[in-house]
Amino acid sequence: MKNKSFNNSFTIWFTGLTGSGKSTLAQMLYETLLSRYLKVELLDSDIIRKHISNELGFVKQDRETHLWRIAFICKLLSKHDVICIVAAVSPYRETREKIKRYLKKFVEVYVKCPIDVLIKRDVNGFYQKVLAGEIKNVAGFDCPYEEPLQPDIIVETHKETPKESLKKIITTLTSKGLI
Repeated sequence: MKNKSFNNSFTIWFTGLTGSGKSTLAQMLYETLLSRYLKVELLDSDIIRKHISNELGFVKQDRETHLWRIAFICKLLSKHDVICIVAAVSPYRETREKIKRYLKKFVEVYVKCPIDVLIKRDVNGFYQKVLAGEIKNVAGFDCPYEEPLQPDIIVETHKETPKESLKKIITTLTSKGLI
């Protein structure tokens, strides 16, 4: 059996503040790609943290370790021609850049939404707890969130509907010849 010289896999990495819409858009993209009969896996940071990184906290080193675990899973899946969709805050630019180089075929989606909108939108009460001091090490509050300098795609969830954002993502992936 000959080795496959071309692999159709890639990783699309959604980054942005908590509540910006990363998981929602990642799920929508996952369902869209599945409907096209593509091999795809959704790696949501919260789920990975619960099952694989549950001993880690939210200080910088723990966040980086967690993201590298996700990147390693993507690398393994890519060997089997699986498209990986990642939804993770990923607050540190340098870590994202290193992961991008490690994975090679990488599309960065910046899910942009101002913090004041996120606080108003706060459906799960997360930001209420942050503002009350009950939760620490929150990107955009008491630890930095470094916006991507040159993301492949920017969606602005305070200006676009989820369907509009998804269309922008699909259009970009299609124009790059990835799907």
